[in-house]
Amino acid sequence: MDELPLTRPLPPRAPPAAAGFALWNLGFRPFYLLASVFSAVSVLLWVAQYSGWLPSAYLQGPLWHGHEMLFGYTLAVIAGFLLTAVRAWTAQPTPTGVPLMALAALWVLGRVLVLTPFAIAAAVANAAFPVALAVAIGIPLARSRNVRNYFFVGLLVLMGGLILSLHLALQGAFELPPRLGLLLAMDVVLFIMAVMGGRVIPMFTNNGVPGTRATRNPLVEKLALGAVLLLFVADLLQWHPAVIAGIALIGAIAHGVRLLLWRSWRTLATPLVWILHAAYAWFVVYLLLRALSAAGWLGETFAAHALTVGAIGGLTLGMMTRTARGHTGRPLVSDGHEFAMFLLMQVAAVVRVFGGMVSPESYLASVQLSGLLWSAAFGLYAVRYWPVLTRPRLDGKPG
Repeated sequence: MDELPLTRPLPPRAPPAAAGFALWNLGFRPFYLLASVFSAVSVLLWVAQYSGWLPSAYLQGPLWHGHEMLFGYTLAVIAGFLLTAVRAWTAQPTPTGVPLMALAALWVLGRVLVLTPFAIAAAVANAAFPVALAVAIGIPLARSRNVRNYFFVGLLVLMGGLILSLHLALQGAFELPPRLGLLLAMDVVLFIMAVMGGRVIPMFTNNGVPGTRATRNPLVEKLALGAVLLLFVADLLQWHPAVIAGIALIGAIAHGVRLLLWRSWRTLATPLVWILHAAYAWFVVYLLLRALSAAGWLGETFAAHALTVGAIGGLTLGMMTRTARGHTGRPLVSDGHEFAMFLLMQVAAVVRVFGGMVSPESYLASVQLSGLLWSAAFGLYAVRYWPVLTRPRLDGKPG
């Protein structure tokens, strides 16, 4: 009998990286890099502030943290994804070069201004970014008459309105509890992620794990997305908590069925695909905890972090990894670095959501440990993908 090889065959090696600086060649490059660096640093600052080691800025305490995670980090990843995807959907150019630099500079300006006393300037800069992004993707969508994706423009304008409303309320222009403003923004982000996840996760699953046969059911799709939209309306109009709990529970069931149709158990040996399924499972956890929170059985923070750390953190990290590799001509395979990032993020989510729930006396420690794990995951991404995002594609194609 022939001897069996003692080791598994190695994945194909990528060709050497091309020379040159390509950071401004396409939208995903600067925004993925900015998002990862900012996320790693800002969460460390938040942990220090929450622990009482740093003073608060213009946006106080948890409000600054929630604002920056949603309108800073998450919007940066959405910007990188949409500026890249819209070019593929429409065959029309999206901002590159100087216009892309200007868009990135506007995002950076928003991050700086919320740390200063200049409240009005912070409000304008932060509200202007999603609107500017809406214009950037709206022009190629309109030119190509890509009606199917017009709703992204509307959602970005809505985000800009929510940001402006939140800041004006803080200045006393009208009454809007900061919690409600952030909650509505979370609903919008949840919808965007649910739409994008529903489009790409089954496709990436079938491409990355042949024979999986991930499917989509039209009725399940309508129920899953419809429940999220209805949850936004319920939060906006402040419906009775029992109604909100019922909507969240229906949404959890619909998204759970959606995930089952994608056959997640067949992806466990493929980290680039597995992380997307693991992150999407946190959508279900979030909606279940949201129902319990609305019923008064659980604190809101546990549900909120199931969404922000588990779902948003995991899904964006997975998408940033896969799309960065794909759009730079690299093989769609992972190594120990990617697996470490994904594992750190999942552990961060479990610790943040369930640590304080199981052991209330350890709540502060769970916040600190989760923050360190989150920052380690994104710090590793920034170091690992700096050369990927700043150098030209390996195959010589534009982008």
